[in-house]
Amino acid sequence: MDILVLGAGAWGSALAIGAGARHRVTLWARDAAQAAAMAATGENQKYLPGLPLGPGVTVSAEPAHALAALAQRHDLVIIATPMAGLREMLTALRACARPVAWLCKGFESPVSHPHGLLGHEIRAEVAPGLAAGALSGPSFAQEVARGQPTALVAASDSALVRDTLVAAFHSPSMRVYANDDLAGVEVGGAVKNVLAIATGLCDGLALGLNARAALVTRGLAEMTRLGVALGARADTFMGLSGLGDLVLTCTGDLSRNRRVGLLLAEGLSLAEAVQSLGHVAEGVYSARTVVERARRLGVQMPIAEAAVDLLDGRLRPQDAVAELMGRDPAAESL
Repeated sequence: MDILVLGAGAWGSALAIGAGARHRVTLWARDAAQAAAMAATGENQKYLPGLPLGPGVTVSAEPAHALAALAQRHDLVIIATPMAGLREMLTALRACARPVAWLCKGFESPVSHPHGLLGHEIRAEVAPGLAAGALSGPSFAQEVARGQPTALVAASDSALVRDTLVAAFHSPSMRVYANDDLAGVEVGGAVKNVLAIATGLCDGLALGLNARAALVTRGLAEMTRLGVALGARADTFMGLSGLGDLVLTCTGDLSRNRRVGLLLAEGLSLAEAVQSLGHVAEGVYSARTVVERARRLGVQMPIAEAAVDLLDGRLRPQDAVAELMGRDPAAESL
């Protein structure tokens, strides 16, 4: 199979490395200098230093206007840009006859649309005829690039897209499960980043493991409520893109969103925390949209709301905890 990966960040490069052991992979970089460096060194020194791309991966830096033609020469196209770049890529590929899938998780910043959209909602606006979906689930790029065991979910309303993703990435080190609930998979991938910031705050303030478990559990309930309101199935959130990704992102030391919460607990400003990462933390950019869409739908998400108040400077870390613990008693439910 010939696979095109558009975006040479950590996650796109990691998937290219994994798939390159069995398929022919073209890894496209927007930055020609980065592409030249990867071609010369055989690795992505900026994001995955010390991990070779392998002989199955070819690096490309063709101009952006040529992406549609480049996509037609491949059997599968993977969009590995941040959420902010998804609309541009889907627009460029709107006439593509090949299956397309994106890796980014989150809601689009409400610039192109007043409410901020998930990936499948952007696709419906700019490329409604495109056979597309998302590849998601609990996964750190470094571990995938090293060939450590990982499980992902291929989500799409198209059986062709699901089957092509499974054929491309299922391997001895990676299990890929198919799911037709694209909305549910995308909500899980978006909301878990916001909850990871809150969990990092919890851990940074040394509130204890009891507090962490409570936050993750009630965060899962918030995620499920929003997902169902957006048309998802509740059972999707007990799978890889819901509970699985939530646990990984909230507890893993490689989680950038969790790291933001830890740094805020140390007293850093949001700008200082983001600058220190050197990578995109999607939860910072999608948190406000998560809360705004929940409010419009009448969905209660107190943990996500506290995270937004913290990010916007309306609450100090200690006050955010007090606000959550001071809520009125309630029956346990979704």
